[in-house]
Amino acid sequence: MKVYGVELESRLLLGTALYPSPKILADAVNASGAQIVTVSLRRESGRERAGQDFWRLIRELGVRVLPNTAGCHTVAEAVATAQMAREVFDTSWIKLEVIGDHDTLQPDVFGLVEAAGLLARDGFEVFPYTTEDLGVGERLLDAGCKVLMPWGAPIGTGRGLANPYALRSFRARFADVPLIVDAGIGLPSHAAQAMELGFDGVLLNTAVAKAGDPVLMARAFRDAIAAGRAAFVADPMEQRDMASPSTPVFGMAFST
Repeated sequence: MKVYGVELESRLLLGTALYPSPKILADAVNASGAQIVTVSLRRESGRERAGQDFWRLIRELGVRVLPNTAGCHTVAEAVATAQMAREVFDTSWIKLEVIGDHDTLQPDVFGLVEAAGLLARDGFEVFPYTTEDLGVGERLLDAGCKVLMPWGAPIGTGRGLANPYALRSFRARFADVPLIVDAGIGLPSHAAQAMELGFDGVLLNTAVAKAGDPVLMARAFRDAIAAGRAAFVADPMEQRDMASPSTPVFGMAFST
């Protein structure tokens, strides 16, 4: 996978919230093989020196940091958070979230496009958390985004791909754009399904962090994403409405 000129061996992006302990977080990241982790500025940089131990842990893991604007509900709030994140984490990468609905945490797509344009012009490399709406995708690309991150389902629900048809259409429309399914993934099979549709990567957090064994689950997601990608590259058979025998019948003995 290649995003903003950076080549990555892993197609799994992992969030860093909700883990039972820093050690389990570190072990899960290592088990997942992820090379990018997302970090919320609001969660990790509170008053005084809060968050410094966490930031030290992330540096020791040797992974790329993708700060996000989680919890932002306005354009101004998202832009300000992104600018602070650039100073704190020393990166121009930003996962852009502008939340429009409190219950579903669905993106405010109008604010998202506006904020993406402002940040792209300010030198940011934007990873926008969006819906699978084709028109919104086009406008985000016009705003300067080089990656699109449509949701699979509402954040934290673990429901998997709520609208596979729309995601398949999204993949077909933006054939040359890196696409990462973000949010709603609950099981390794969900991640494999996204990869089988041709998506370039999957971003998840809760499914690993809240598992009974986060380290084992991280490993399971690593393997599922690799399997799903391999299946897509292998060019799967087409589905059929009628049965078709896998054993040839021509030349077989029969009785009358």
